[in-house]
Amino acid sequence: MGDRGFESLDFYQDSLRLLKAAYRLADSLPDHERYNLSDQLRRAASSILLNIAEGYGRYHYLDRLRFMYIARGSLAETKSAFVIAESLGYCNTDQLNWVTQLKDQIEKSLNGYCRFIRSQQQGKEEFGTRFRD
Repeated sequence: MGDRGFESLDFYQDSLRLLKAAYRLADSLPDHERYNLSDQLRRAASSILLNIAEGYGRYHYLDRLRFMYIARGSLAETKSAFVIAESLGYCNTDQLNWVTQLKDQIEKSLNGYCRFIRSQQQGKEEFGTRFRD
């Protein structure tokens, strides 16, 4: 079976669902949040997907891991934006609970993928354990 690409990863697909929810929420925020919470929410949610894709495209396992860790940080940031939105009355508790469940699911799968990357140690023979540009 060949490489099907990052788009086939379950946590990438789930992150895409989260991105769509983030954009829907950002679109519904009041105008005064346009350059604050709205922008930050869009950037954080986009960063999850973009870092998964970039990490997937890297060869050395330590480089791959670095981007997956950044994606995990952006995932936490996205959830935090939803927490802020809920506390300010921009979304309801049910929406936040859905985001929390999806975030936990993505994080669990992403952590599993990171364990897989570490176990493979692709590029170690060519470049060693300390990645150099």
